[in-house]
Amino acid sequence: MKKYILALLLLSTVVHAQQVAPLTVEKIMRDPKWMGVAPTNYKWSADSKTVFFTWNPESKEKDQTYSVSVVNGKPILADDKNMAQEIGNNYTYNNDRSLGLYEKGGDIYFYNFKTKVESRLTNTVERESGARFLFNNEIVYQRGDNVFQVNLANSELKQLTNFVRGKRPTSPERPMASVQDSWLKTDQAELFDIIKKRNKAGTRSGMFGGGGRGGFNTSFTPQKMIKTIYLEDRILTNIIVSPDGRFVTYRLTTPVTTNHNIIVPNYVTASGYTEDIPGRTKVGETLAKSESFIYDQQRDSIYVIHTAQIPGIKDLPDYVKDYPKQLEERAKKNEDRKVNLLGPIWNERGSNAIIIADAADNKDLWILKLNAATGEVSLLDRQRDEAWIGGPGVGGRSLGWIDQNRFYYQSEATGYSHVYVCNIATGEKKQITSGKWEVQSLQLSKDKKTFYLSGNKEHPGITHFYKMNIEGGDFVQLTSMKGGNEITMSPDEKWLAINYSYMDKPWELYIQPNKPGAKAVQVTKSTSTEFDSYKWRQPDMVTFKNRHGADVYARVYPATNPHPNKPAVVFVHGAGYLQNVHFWWSQYFREYMFNNMLADNGYTVIDIDYTASSGYGRDHRTGIYRDMGGKDLSDNVDGVKMLVEKYGVNPKHVGLYGGSYGGFITLMGMFKEPEVFAAGAALRSVTDWAHYNHGYTSNILNEPVNDPIAYKRSSPIYYADKLKGNLLMAHGMVDVNVNFQDIVRITQRFIELGKDNWELAVYPVEDHGFVEPSSWTDEYKRIFKLFETTLKK
Repeated sequence: MKKYILALLLLSTVVHAQQVAPLTVEKIMRDPKWMGVAPTNYKWSADSKTVFFTWNPESKEKDQTYSVSVVNGKPILADDKNMAQEIGNNYTYNNDRSLGLYEKGGDIYFYNFKTKVESRLTNTVERESGARFLFNNEIVYQRGDNVFQVNLANSELKQLTNFVRGKRPTSPERPMASVQDSWLKTDQAELFDIIKKRNKAGTRSGMFGGGGRGGFNTSFTPQKMIKTIYLEDRILTNIIVSPDGRFVTYRLTTPVTTNHNIIVPNYVTASGYTEDIPGRTKVGETLAKSESFIYDQQRDSIYVIHTAQIPGIKDLPDYVKDYPKQLEERAKKNEDRKVNLLGPIWNERGSNAIIIADAADNKDLWILKLNAATGEVSLLDRQRDEAWIGGPGVGGRSLGWIDQNRFYYQSEATGYSHVYVCNIATGEKKQITSGKWEVQSLQLSKDKKTFYLSGNKEHPGITHFYKMNIEGGDFVQLTSMKGGNEITMSPDEKWLAINYSYMDKPWELYIQPNKPGAKAVQVTKSTSTEFDSYKWRQPDMVTFKNRHGADVYARVYPATNPHPNKPAVVFVHGAGYLQNVHFWWSQYFREYMFNNMLADNGYTVIDIDYTASSGYGRDHRTGIYRDMGGKDLSDNVDGVKMLVEKYGVNPKHVGLYGGSYGGFITLMGMFKEPEVFAAGAALRSVTDWAHYNHGYTSNILNEPVNDPIAYKRSSPIYYADKLKGNLLMAHGMVDVNVNFQDIVRITQRFIELGKDNWELAVYPVEDHGFVEPSSWTDEYKRIFKLFETTLKK
């Protein structure tokens, strides 16, 4: 009996240990394996019968490879070697998919699917890469800086290019003929009849005669030499061979040597010495200059792709009107804007090619028809945005050929990213999808008759997988589960591997036949017993009108038992252009759990897709142009107003927190809206946009030297004197994204301003995204303490 009671007690202890409630920071911020490890990295076998994926259902030290058959749906352990064989080694196929190429160990392998015979094409010390088939089934690949072509019929290997690093050698000048040289030349001609004969015939004089024995055969034709292209100090990239093998296009970039790169000191090192981590440049530094060239093998000639012909190449952006002197100077120079070229993208036969030109000032994107024989381009489509070009699939990320004359692409011309088809022969453009929703991914079926696409047609926070005819018409919805559906389609297009999740359920693998109305069958179960023991919230999905009359989407976590002060917390997602108000599992899973914990402790929490968040079209995306901390901040303030009106929170007891862009908004909220936010936790925050990177910042604020108004309007450091509430800042000291220097500079401003209501927590071993559970725990204990001691006073 005693043994039986003891066993029951032990069982009770085990069950209790698996209960995660009540939530604490220490429990939430452990190694995420405590939650369970979701499957990732889905790949189909070549025969479309098996899905391989990475998984760790037992939370071991390392993830392992699993496979599941579409027949029985039961996942089993698989070895990587078996997976490599069954998925077909990531083959690059010829047009009818009867032949395949793949790279292994730096060499190229060839596989014939009809004969089931594999051949090794190269076996060299150098790496061969980028192998693909030309239209005639000959093969091209790159070795070093040069391209080679293999004729499978006769095994002939032909070198197509002769790129040589360094400068063109200069020939030493021959000394001018002296009087003595002239006398010797004349004397030779007078002495020897053979010299006279050859001088008269214009043939080479020398020791050996024409076709006699032991001499050179004058009828010999020397082998044609490949034109030598000297790279000098330029960097060679983007080598592309046309499908007919005639044209080789390439890009040469002149590196910039005058820019300053950031150095990030690393203090906690194995050596015991401070070590420097090399970093990026800052926004506004000089951009490298690139030119794209065409080498025509048939004519043995090289010429540049003519960007000066692009319509609107000299057009200035509207913002320069705020700077009359700059406008006058730039108009007087009348210079072509710098562009970056993508492509060419050839059709199957190599009869047509398109180039995508992207303006360096981010205001224009052109799709151009390339005449490869001349280097001239002509306009097919121009996308102009006075803010910046963007949106899902835009810029060549979803572009391909339907047939020899028609290609598809995406554009935000209507305000939302949709699919278009253009006929390169006639210039006719046709919009295939439409509506106030976005096409988020796009692919063409093998028979080139059907588009498969993912989109948020039902709701901005729900994605489904659809198919439709390439000519347009009705959609056919293929997925049915409400939430997030990420699709990996089988090679034969008969099956869908669905990575699915819901708000309170992390990602799992489902398999479904590629048919409307078919049932998706769950394959994996990844969450732990401890994770499942807590009833995670499905937050209220709400919309409200902001002060500008636009709809704003939000998730609200109502307090379980509101504290008498009825406090509220605003969570601000990062990245700016990112979506977090959706029906699938959040990438901010720690913050999601923390928001559950706050709600358990009497707080009402709101998470807002403020202006510039993704998923809502062009106007929402670009609403912060030249004014970060404008509409994005006011949306959060308007969200608080909604909480006061509909959820009864106390407007005097509201805090906010967020990381990266969310940290930036937290600072702006504390500085520009001190009567709204009593406390804030700003994590890894940008404090001065002039110190962030070029690619992200120049899109939104242009460049500091050209548009200082936008930078001073948008940078928290210029508003630091307005701080009233209680502020916590937290930053990793080896952050190579938002550098530690950013938080140090605003700290110095607080010191100079005499502010004493702030705190800085530093994390010596953390980059932008924290890794160590101890760091996450320390950071969020401080955040919770801040809210407990300020909002519940």
